[in-house]
Amino acid sequence: QMQLAESGGGLVQAGDSLRLFCEASGRSFSAYVMGWFRPAPGTEREFVAAINWSGGSPYYADSVKGRFTMSRDNPKNTVYLQMNSLKAEDTAVYYCAAARKINAVYDIEYDYWGQGTQVTVSS
Repeated sequence: QMQLAESGGGLVQAGDSLRLFCEASGRSFSAYVMGWFRPAPGTEREFVAAINWSGGSPYYADSVKGRFTMSRDNPKNTVYLQMNSLKAEDTAVYYCAAARKINAVYDIEYDYWGQGTQVTVSS
């Protein structure tokens, strides 16, 4: 089992920045691809960003590319999502997830999920 705990959400204005954290405990963190998801119309969980085991190759949804940056610190069992130039449409609960499959982008590919952290962007 792996437990994931997100933090860092909050209420900000459009154009502001936030940094989300996801701390993992339990199974070997460095063996997992880590991802961020959020709900979106028509889908339960929309892919936002993910990062593979070594941390050298994060990948992003087109809607956040250039604004969000994902990184990981394996010794600290933590991943980060730096969100800049936030827009009202970024408002959502953000979920952290862990997968064994490299380059995973679909929620069904992820094995473990956190409880989520709320991000609200006022326009």
